[in-house]
Amino acid sequence: MLSKHNIFLIGPMGSGKTAVGRHLARMMRFTFHDSDADIEAKTGVDIAFIFEKEGESGFRIREKESIERLTRLESIVLATGGGAVIEEDNRRALAERGVVVYLATSIDQQLERTRHARHRPLLNDTNPEQKLHELMQRRAILYAEIADFTVSTDGRRVQLVAEEIHHELRRARTA
Repeated sequence: MLSKHNIFLIGPMGSGKTAVGRHLARMMRFTFHDSDADIEAKTGVDIAFIFEKEGESGFRIREKESIERLTRLESIVLATGGGAVIEEDNRRALAERGVVVYLATSIDQQLERTRHARHRPLLNDTNPEQKLHELMQRRAILYAEIADFTVSTDGRRVQLVAEEIHHELRRARTA
């Protein structure tokens, strides 16, 4: 972990990856990137539109390209999409090119944080609680598989989560 100069945030939707990532990047004087925002910037359309026109499989291809490119940058904090870990190549790139931090959160917290969101295509036209349980069941093991460490975000302020990550990174570098 000592030689890795990037921090990659993984975890389910609503775990706070983007908000924590922005704060952590400022603290560390790193550049912040968000893989979903990168895809939107490259395509000129939002994620929901990509899902509508290309389906999840089309989106995952674009996500893989984004992660491959972004993880090759230096001194970045990258917030990934909740499903980024599905693709084995993404897991490999993340694990090999940076410190991977799993932002864990409960289904209840996810529901609270995503209830007004219109940009969550996997939650459209479905029972959100049931869908979040299904996604977590498939993805939790993948998050844990590549995480260097896990931080809970339930009921916690963004600043405190970012400070905990920063502290853990400093501790690991001096160990």
